[in-house]
Amino acid sequence: MSESSNRFDRRDFLKSSLLTGAAGGALAAGGLQGGLLRADETDKPVTGEPPAPSSKATLPTGKIGKLQVSRMLLGGNLLTHYTHSRDLKYVYNLAAHYNTASKIRQTLSIAEEHGINTMSVHNPPGIVKILQDHRKAGGKIQWIICPTAPIRDDMTAYTNMVNELIDAGTDGIYVWGVHSDPLAAKGKKGAELIAKAVEAAKLHGVPSGVGCHDLNAVKLCEAEGVEADFYIKTFHHHKYPTGPKPEEIKGPYNEFPGYWCANPLETIEVMSKVTKPWIAFKIMAAGAIPPPNAFDYAFANGADHILVGMFDFEIAEDVQIGNKAIAAAKNRPGRPWRN
Repeated sequence: MSESSNRFDRRDFLKSSLLTGAAGGALAAGGLQGGLLRADETDKPVTGEPPAPSSKATLPTGKIGKLQVSRMLLGGNLLTHYTHSRDLKYVYNLAAHYNTASKIRQTLSIAEEHGINTMSVHNPPGIVKILQDHRKAGGKIQWIICPTAPIRDDMTAYTNMVNELIDAGTDGIYVWGVHSDPLAAKGKKGAELIAKAVEAAKLHGVPSGVGCHDLNAVKLCEAEGVEADFYIKTFHHHKYPTGPKPEEIKGPYNEFPGYWCANPLETIEVMSKVTKPWIAFKIMAAGAIPPPNAFDYAFANGADHILVGMFDFEIAEDVQIGNKAIAAAKNRPGRPWRN
């Protein structure tokens, strides 16, 4: 390439960068309305993209309660901008400006086109309305949502939120790990409250599960006979550059060293005896473990489903990787497929 061409390319790049920066500044100045998404994005028509020619646009499914759920679910954290990006705080704002309401709906469509029939998310402001808009436009993806209302002796707030989510069209409910982890530390009393939360959703006839980061929550629910239909439990190994050293593991859920599953080997052992379906989440340790490694590890070691946070442009490749991992684990010697 000639020197003049180099100069032209650099000038062209600079102009593009300045224009991009100006657009980014306008976005930042506009801010986020309603605490989650820009209001001006909510009514734009959206369509997904056709599956890439090299992508197998199907995924096997398993049964959770009355639902047929794809072995890979679309995770909701990136969609609601909870990126778990460790100390890189700017990533939260970046995700918020990328995953607008229209982009979220497009992402849901692309997930459906590639065989993902279920997504899971908690319910910060705005997300349920976007899911409803997607469904009204013909979207078919199922929603498994964890209510954020507190779980207390007086279950009024939690029950009311469950009722609202069911009325809005939610297909499945689970107890948020942020709630179940501290409740597990209360022993039998905590198990009673978790059981009440599970029952609040079961009364509506939808699958009702328990999510957790702390393995003690699963142990407690199993010991006390909590009638959950499924578990959503963190699961990843520690063999990645920022993985915790043994002396850094001070609890079941500690973001600073970058881990969400404190004891993967014990998790494998405990879950091997659990007969309820298991959706494994945080399998990539919030992006630190590459998908092929993470998916293989989760399915080979007992997960029935994986919950994967993805941007729209990652879905096609991740479905390919997921199908390969599922096929490789078809006759896994450890935990049998539970659905």
